[in-house]
Formats: sequence, C-alpha cells, structure tokens
Amino acid sequence: MTTQNLLVELFVEELPPKALQKLGDAFATVLGDQLKAQGLACAASVVTPFASPRRLAAHVTAVADKAADKAVQQKLMPVTVGLDKDGNATPALLKKLQALGADVSNPAAAVAALKRAQDGKAEALFYDSVVPGATLAAGLQKALDEAIAKLPIPKVMSYQLETDCELPGWTSVNFVRPAHGLVALHGSTVVPVKALGLTAGNSTTGHRFEAAVSPVVLADADSYAATLQKDGAVIASFVERKAEIARQLAAAAAKVGNGARPIEDEALLDEVTALVERPNVVICQFEEQFLGVPQECLILTMKANQKYFPLLDAAGKLTNKFLVVSNISPEDPSFVTGGNERVVRPRLADAKFFFDQDRKKTLASRVEGLGKVVYHNKLGTQGERVERVRAIAKAIATQLGDAALVADADQAALLAKTDLVTDMVGEFPELQGIMGGYYALNDGLGETVAHAIEDHYKPRFAGDSLPRNTAGVVVALADKLETLVGMFGIGNLPTGDRDPFALRRHALGVIRMLVEKDLPLDLGALLAGAVPAFGDKITDASAALADFIYDRLAGSLREQGYSAQEVDAVLALRPQRLALVEKQLAAVRAFAALPESPALAAANKRVGNILKKAEVEGPVDAHVNPALLQEQAEKDLFAALQRFVPEANAQFDAGDYTASLQTLAVLRAPVDAFFDDVMVNAEQLDVRMNRLGLLKMLHNAMNRVADLSRLAV
Repeated sequence: MTTQNLLVELFVEELPPKALQKLGDAFATVLGDQLKAQGLACAASVVTPFASPRRLAAHVTAVADKAADKAVQQKLMPVTVGLDKDGNATPALLKKLQALGADVSNPAAAVAALKRAQDGKAEALFYDSVVPGATLAAGLQKALDEAIAKLPIPKVMSYQLETDCELPGWTSVNFVRPAHGLVALHGSTVVPVKALGLTAGNSTTGHRFEAAVSPVVLADADSYAATLQKDGAVIASFVERKAEIARQLAAAAAKVGNGARPIEDEALLDEVTALVERPNVVICQFEEQFLGVPQECLILTMKANQKYFPLLDAAGKLTNKFLVVSNISPEDPSFVTGGNERVVRPRLADAKFFFDQDRKKTLASRVEGLGKVVYHNKLGTQGERVERVRAIAKAIATQLGDAALVADADQAALLAKTDLVTDMVGEFPELQGIMGGYYALNDGLGETVAHAIEDHYKPRFAGDSLPRNTAGVVVALADKLETLVGMFGIGNLPTGDRDPFALRRHALGVIRMLVEKDLPLDLGALLAGAVPAFGDKITDASAALADFIYDRLAGSLREQGYSAQEVDAVLALRPQRLALVEKQLAAVRAFAALPESPALAAANKRVGNILKKAEVEGPVDAHVNPALLQEQAEKDLFAALQRFVPEANAQFDAGDYTASLQTLAVLRAPVDAFFDDVMVNAEQLDVRMNRLGLLKMLHNAMNRVADLSRLAV
C-alpha cells in the first residue's frame, strides 16, 4: 500500500458568488471525511480547499491507493437456532454462511471455525472474516458522489448532457451550475472516476481570457495551484485570492495618498473574491459634485450595485476616488478605468436626484403618507405604529427627563419613520433612519432630533453603537418595545431559525440600552406601560415577553463568561433593573468563593423546600415572637439575624451587593446549629409557625441579591 497526494477538481460555469466559499469548503471537507472514513486517508491527512468562480477543488495529503483490509466479527444467530441437539449446523446456519461467502463444503469444519459467546441472556454464534479494503477508484467515487450530494447548493439547476441530446430527458443533471470538466489525480496518475456525466482526466481550463494555454495540463496533484496560476492565470485558492485583493487594495490606496484607505467590508471582500480568478485593482474616480450627496448613499450604491471599494480620507470622509477589482489585466488599463467610471456615473446621478427631490418636502409633510403604508395586517399602518411609538416614548421620557426631553423624543418619534416614503429609502431601504437624520437637519430641526431619528434603529446588530443622545435612546427603546409587545400580543413569535421581525435582536437591543446606558427603568413596568398604546389590537403577553427577554439576557451573560449557575441564581429573582445585574453577578461570584458558601447555599435550598411545603397550607409570615423561642440554637439564629440583617440590608440598599452577601456569610454557624438542634415541624402549632417565620426571615435576608439555593451542588 502506497500513499500519494490527491487532487480533485470540478470545473463548472460561474458559481453564485455569495455561496462560493461555503461551497468550496463543503466540497473539500466532505471529500476528505469520506476518504478518511474508508481508510484511504488518515487522521493526519491535510485537506486543502480551492474555490474560484469556475471551479471547486480539494487537495488531500497521504491518500492510499488501497485501504487496509479490515477484520470483522459478525453475529450470525443464537446457538439454539444455528446448531441442532447434536451440535451440527442447521440449514439456516449453512444458508447464512453461504450468503457471507464462507466455504460450507465441510459443515463440521465451518462450524468449528465459528466462535461462541454470550450475547445478553443467550449464547450466539459469531463469524470472523476479513473485509478487503476499498480501492482508491471505488473509494474516491463514493467520496465524490457524497461530496456533490451534500453541497449546500442555494438553488439547483437542471440541465441535459450535450452527449445525449438525441435522447432528451434521459440524462438530465441537477447541479448548482453546468459542469464541464473533472480532474482526479493521485500523484501523477489519473483516478478513473465519474461525476455529472464527466470522466476524470488530468487537464482543466484556465482564465476565460488570459490563460497562457488551453487546456491546462496538470503534471501531478501537488502542482495544481502553481500550474493553474502560471499557465491558467488563475489563483485557485479562495484564501490566497482574498489576501491578494486586500494587498492590492492597500497598495492602490497608498498610491492615491493623503491617508486614503478603502472602506472595510468583509462581506464585500468575500463577494469580490468570488467574482474574479485573477484580481487586478485599478483606481477610478467620479466628479466631485456628487460628494454633496450624503456619503452613505454614494458608498451604498457603489458597494451594492457595482461591487466597488470607495476610498475614505484620513478623517473617514468619502473621496471621489474608488477602487475596482477587475478580472483582467490589459496592457492599457484606461479601458477598464473608463468603463467603470461611465457605469458608476448614472448610479451616482440617481442618488443625487433622489436626494435633491426628497429635500423639496419636509419630513413633517410626509407623516400623513405613513397612514397609507401597511405595517402588519393585525397591527395596522405605519401611521398607527408611529402613534404607538410616540405614546411609549412620552412615558419613558417623562421618567428619564424634563419637558425638553419629552418634546424632543416626541418630535423624533413622530418623524422617525417618514423617510420610509422618500425616494432615496425607496431605492435603498438600508438607508432608513440615516436619511431621516439628514432630512431633519435640512428641515432645521437641530442635531438632537436629527440624531435621535438617525439612531432610533440602533443597535442594528451585535456590536453596533447605541444612540448618541438621550432622546435617541428613548425613541429606540420605544420603537423596539412597540415591535416586541405588538408581535407577542398577536402571537407572532420566533420559531427555530425563523425570526422575520428580528425580535431576538430587538430584545438584545433593549437589554443593551438598559444596561449600558444605566437607565433607572424597571423592565416589567416598561412592558406593561407599552400595552395600552395598542388598545384592543393585542392581548397582554407581558409575562411571556419578559421570559423571552430574560432568556436573551441569560445567553448574553453566559457569552460574557459568567457561569450558568451564577446567571441562574441572579435571574431567578427576575431583577427589574437590568443595569444592576452585573453587580449582582459579581457579588454572587465573590460569595461563591467564600468557605461558608457551600453550606449556606445548601441550607438555603433546604429552607426553600421547607417553606414551599409549609406554604401549601397558607402563607408564612417573616415574623418571630421571641417569647416562643425555646431551643438555644433558634435563639442564637434569631439574635444573629437581628444583628447582621440590618447591616446587610443597608449595604444592599447602597448598592454594595458583595458586602451585603459577605456580611450574611457569618450566619453559617447559627444556621448549621439550628438544623442540627431544632425540629422545625414541632407539634405545638404556635411554636411551629414561629420557627417557620424565623426561616422565612432568614430566606428573605439571604435571597435579596440572588437565589443562593441555585449555587447548591
């Protein structure tokens, strides 16, 4: 058995760019995994993916020409079925052995070769055999079929093979794009596999226009990338091509000078990498008059429509230069430059036209138009939605500030959605909010309201910035709460991966604003306060929505490094001030590190169970009559509570949760003594209720910061 490196390439028509990297990685991964599963490749074999607009390929090291034979033991049947009373083979056993290819010409010898072993309650017969290892041709065929079948194809095409055009419909093929070539090389030897009506060879096709030769003949598996680049003018590796584009972009920006830098956009870089096989970056420019249009509009139209990289100056302002990643490298680049400049000019002119036309009408004059835009068939129009957001925003602003904040938040909430009916946002929906901010400044509304309008969608995604001013925070909170309360109120909840109204993102946005802006707002009151704005359009689902938000908060805290036990202990109390949760978590972590912690957590769990059982018959009051205390241990516990709980409560009220829990740690000794010496369920009713009251007092004191019973192992 010898090993050599393997190369498999599938040459196709242009693949969908946004899916290319995923397709390339999946093709190589499944191919490599299948070869390893069949014993043709080992665990140390390195799988390298290649993906260009017209090819998917994989290079696998140390692939054997034949897998090692494998010893297999197979259970046949119970002894009572396979052998008669004299120990001879039954017809059923002989038939089974014959089917497995065993020699049954001498039944006695065949039986002697079998093994007997206990299988559960019965003894069974087992047959040992050696399964020949798969040949590379057969194993690669299976791996290739599997790799093609498991490709995450966004949309399948159906086409017929040209060779069978006389028999239409007999050999139709389903694949992401029509395939035209297959390479399979084990070292320098062609492996005779087939796929999609193609037979493997040792040649492929290079760049559509710039290949030095056609076809490109590959000497062996290891020369694939180098030969394709030299003779085919193709950088086959997605990763290397992406790095080369990034290098050329940086070099071109440096050539422009003045601190110019291409806009950072990983998704755009990935998409452009998937569009070219031999990247060549050229510098283009447009007329400076277009810079009067908000740069977000120009950047978006260049990125989204043309896949260009706009250049920013050192201050982050858009310049009139941009970079184009071309797939050709002509001697005279002016044709490429001029063509792209001609193409982008009408796009920028459209953006300028939309901007100029939109500014002829004020945002206030567009409010009425929102009444004609349907938001949701059960929740009415955008106009109705705006009124709900205004009502919620007024209530929040009243809690957070003065009349000026209420007025700013109300005006921003009234106008926040008006840019939805502008020409610019109609063309570029991604600019909603951003254009509203520009148009608000144009209307002379001032930066406070303009920024609030622009920021009310924030945070749009994980890691996004929060609104810049308090009015923006108020409107952003109101907008997200309106969506959450409304959707939960009509039963439109996220399921699995489906979340069409981005309710999970809205919930995380509410959490981030409450926490990072340290807002003195209670979550329950916020949710309940938003419900009346809907009238009779919804049912009150505040409880379910609160659970949903706490679930998101729990996930976020765990991602930040808090343990599930710590998070569970704090959130079990359903804290209303989310801004204080991290302080509570820090206190719980510090408490858990104390030597008294395990015993107190276990005792707290025990107390909770006792009270839960007792409260089935009626509520237990946290009240103690000292005259009814009989045992010294209960007197000592009561005295400790009287001494230390006021101090712990004062620390809690001052926000020093860590000190509060550490003060209560001294209760360990009296609590242990109480459970050792005192019978809680005394026969005398008044004594029993007094002891339950003492435990209730202890339970209330211990669980203000968190439910400490959740820390018990």
